[in-house]
Amino acid sequence: MLGKTILTGVKPTGNPHIGNLYGAILPAIELANNSDRSSYIFIANIHALNGVKDPVFLKDRTYEVAATFLSFGLDINKTIFYKQSDIPEIFELTSLLMNYTPKGLMNRAHAYKAILEKDGNDDNVNMGLYTYPILMAADILAMKSDIVPVGLDQKQHIEIARDIANAFNVYYKKEVFKLPTEFIEYQDSIIGLDGRKMSKSYNNTIELFATEEDTSKKVMKIPTDSLLPSDAKSKDSLLYKLMKIFNVDNSYMDNFIRGGIGYGDAKKVLAETINNYLRPYREKYNNLMADKTQIDDILSAGATKARAVAKQTLKEVKEVLGL
Repeated sequence: MLGKTILTGVKPTGNPHIGNLYGAILPAIELANNSDRSSYIFIANIHALNGVKDPVFLKDRTYEVAATFLSFGLDINKTIFYKQSDIPEIFELTSLLMNYTPKGLMNRAHAYKAILEKDGNDDNVNMGLYTYPILMAADILAMKSDIVPVGLDQKQHIEIARDIANAFNVYYKKEVFKLPTEFIEYQDSIIGLDGRKMSKSYNNTIELFATEEDTSKKVMKIPTDSLLPSDAKSKDSLLYKLMKIFNVDNSYMDNFIRGGIGYGDAKKVLAETINNYLRPYREKYNNLMADKTQIDDILSAGATKARAVAKQTLKEVKEVLGL
């Protein structure tokens, strides 16, 4: 990533859980904090409008995302951290880019195609969802991003952004936009409390900022078999896998496998391990959420810096267009 500008967007659509932490939040923070050039992380609250229409929910989730990244160590001295909605230049750029985006390109977007396949028509597709990839392209191109960390399901959006940027550059015979590259860091899916991938849709998550009591209650409901405490346990058991993920003491896990520990005691140790790990982050998070002016100030300062970059990009685009 040497000499590269990195941009990451995060949608505020739900309470963050352990799967989000290991799969997206910590990798994004590590990349941002170790970047030797510009780094941007933005809360994609306009993108969230595709599915979230409740203003109170959206505002609360936006604060939660911001507090989560700050609690887990995002260095705001190295990263420009802002809300998408605070950068009006991005929306103006989106409108301009629409004139260089073929409808066929939008027709091939995965999210749109998925709805067509499910419903058989696009009667319920709002234009925000249909043009989602163009707004995402504007997010990326406005900040002159080189690298965009995404999950595999978002790879196509970076390809679309690159196609739009390249079409513009070729048409005007000038390198106005950088051509962004996706960065997909392989992450094993974190298993949930029922053995499937941890996901809100499965209701098998461990929320990062739940109370310790709620976390313990969830862990105690992990399904197990009827083996006695003295019976040897399998390393393929769900409980063992979860203890391994959350770094329960090795000697304790060895004793569990040999047959010296019952499921109930092992669950208590797992819950204690998870709560001990999350406790300092929960404390930081709760302090931030108790005084949201701290978050407002950080995001406002980030928006000022981000707008300066976006304004310059938009100025260059308008000059090329004769506007």
